[in-house]
Amino acid sequence: MNLKRSLVRIFVIAEKEWIQIRRDARSLILALVMPAFLVVLFGYALNMDVKNVKVGIYDQDRTAFSRDYLERFSHTGYIRIVRYLGSYREIDRAIDHDDIVMAIVLPVNFSKRYSSGKPAEVQVLVDGADSTSATIAVGYIKAITYQFNRELQKQELARQGITGVRLPIAVKSRVWYNAELQSKNFIVPGVIVMIIAIISALITSLTMSREWERGTMETLITTPVRGFEVITGKLVPYFLIGIFDVITTLCAGYFIFGVPMRGSYIELCLIASLFLVGTSGLGILISSATRVQVLSVQVAIIITYLPSFILSGFIFPIKNMPVIIQGITYIIPARYMITVMKDLALKGVGHSLLMTQILFLSIFTVLVILLSIKKFRVQLPE
Repeated sequence: MNLKRSLVRIFVIAEKEWIQIRRDARSLILALVMPAFLVVLFGYALNMDVKNVKVGIYDQDRTAFSRDYLERFSHTGYIRIVRYLGSYREIDRAIDHDDIVMAIVLPVNFSKRYSSGKPAEVQVLVDGADSTSATIAVGYIKAITYQFNRELQKQELARQGITGVRLPIAVKSRVWYNAELQSKNFIVPGVIVMIIAIISALITSLTMSREWERGTMETLITTPVRGFEVITGKLVPYFLIGIFDVITTLCAGYFIFGVPMRGSYIELCLIASLFLVGTSGLGILISSATRVQVLSVQVAIIITYLPSFILSGFIFPIKNMPVIIQGITYIIPARYMITVMKDLALKGVGHSLLMTQILFLSIFTVLVILLSIKKFRVQLPE
């Protein structure tokens, strides 16, 4: 009998909260439309692939040999020769104006040194303002130069009558799960988790504070409703909205960006449900603590956005962080959900290999719900 009464109270509170959501068109649009829109926006904007690097050429040698070497950079999608320069001053000016990212400089004696059996040196000047792109771009230059060197060595050995030379060690690499090394395949799943975490906590951060500001909390607390019934009733509509957001964002990732989904959709939805209850409960906890809508939104953004972006391993590897910061990342739920999303989408693993993540998400969810119930006071303030 008590269970039936509790279910009725939870249903009534959920229905009341759904009416409030429908009356606030802006919040409803934010909850239903914005997640898929943000996935599309950030999916295109956040691209870690370094392609079409703008390169300038300063060829002081101007021989057939130097032109043959430089020709290798014209047939790749990673390097794009945009200017031929005539001095170091022009290089400096071009880099300062962002006309080029790097410059390849061939000295006057480039071909002569090669002909005489000496190393022919190449100078590469790089704009190091973006250290990551600069490092990758230099790697492209080295890889192309290495291939050019191998061809020269084969030609030299062939002229000496030596053929069929084999390298002592040959590396044959094979990339699993993301064969083309496309950044969107790990960026988009991370973006989905980030957006779901922020939106779910943001919209639920208004629930309790709205009741206090509108004066309806007094009416609510005069009823025999209990704390866990209020929290559960307010969670239900936002949980359903969150499930809708998970489905729409996954569809956007699959149909727009072609991100594979090799794992089980059912397992992903179940783990995502656990994650949604935890993040939505966090929003209610914030709302119960602040009791002011503006302050609730501000606190929710600070608590969810910055930690999820910086400390979840989405962009910055956790293993590269100081030990103390690595310890803090254990309380960030997005850390575990991002791992789940990537492993299910790209690797197709099952829940048996994700038990650590599921366990930590469960602990986080239970703690947040218990704190929310404890924080909620079914009584008027003195």
